[in-house]
Amino acid sequence: MDAFASFLSTTADAGDAAREACGAVRQALGGAAPDLAVVFATPDLMANAPGIAAIIQRDLAPGALIGCTAEAVAGTGREVEHPPGLSLWAAALPGRAIRAFTLDPATQAIPVDEGAVILLADPFGFSPEALRHADGSALEGAIVGGMASGGRQPGDHRLVVDGAVLVGGAVGVVVPGARAVVSQGCRPVGPEMTITAGGEGVIAELAGKPALQRVREVVEALPPDERALVDQGVLAGLVVDGNKPQLEQGDFLIRGIVGGDPESGAIAVGEDVRVGQVMQLQVRDHASADADMRRALAEVPPGAARGALLFTCNGRGTRMFPDPDHDARVIADVLGPVPMAGMSCNGEIGPVGGRAHLHGFTATMAIFTSD
Repeated sequence: MDAFASFLSTTADAGDAAREACGAVRQALGGAAPDLAVVFATPDLMANAPGIAAIIQRDLAPGALIGCTAEAVAGTGREVEHPPGLSLWAAALPGRAIRAFTLDPATQAIPVDEGAVILLADPFGFSPEALRHADGSALEGAIVGGMASGGRQPGDHRLVVDGAVLVGGAVGVVVPGARAVVSQGCRPVGPEMTITAGGEGVIAELAGKPALQRVREVVEALPPDERALVDQGVLAGLVVDGNKPQLEQGDFLIRGIVGGDPESGAIAVGEDVRVGQVMQLQVRDHASADADMRRALAEVPPGAARGALLFTCNGRGTRMFPDPDHDARVIADVLGPVPMAGMSCNGEIGPVGGRAHLHGFTATMAIFTSD
């Protein structure tokens, strides 16, 4: 039977934190060596990444180990937004041979045929959205993870893969049985509109009118409470799968409206678009983000979750929510106090419309369910 364990340490010494976490995890697993271990640590601790990796390899002997630097870390029901913090998660998955892999910035083919991919990458020079399957097709399925955080320039982050430490590229594992959950933290406002002219990252027309004019008309028609949220920033929700007869909140890929041209009436969004694609304006605040995360997690069957990995934006936490520990606490509220580890990210990786995307202000999760 699958077994999961996690531990969050705030011990200031990297070696002591790793040993403390390993001891707790090993005890929770009944002394069994896990098939997979994942570690996140704040920059002060990850400065000794070789020592952390060596201790985990020695004390737990996992079949595969990955990890990275994180500005903040999370454990079951708790988030540590200020150093020090080390979060260790482990899974015993009988009958499944888990192998870690590495990707350099030039690599585009990811070694996955089936199962979920947990991917950790350095944000400097590595683009998860450029990744492809070996046959060149776009990544599909449960690709979940995040970009390392806490560093300010290339070389600041550390990626752990088994006993090795990298300063760039990406590391990951293919894990059968994980379920991807994505919460982009927004809610739609106004009507759905079809893109009638545009391409690449520019929307020229919406519903037959210049896009900028149409957006202004929609905003002006909103009720006062939604207008107030728009004043804080409005986003574009792009429907990725246009074949669904009924669109729901999670069917939109959220992208920022990064500019508008008053002369042409076009707007620029941070995503390729196509004529015929549906767009709807979106707003984000802490209440919308809370509701969306609970909605997304409610799709996991009650009582089925056994373990979880959380990848949340470094713009969330107390920068978005009025109370601390929000995302970790919501997971515990909805799924129960399952063993969980997480990190704040410089970008979150998760599927929308069946394809992997890089997100912002999002929480993506790998949920491990019952055998």
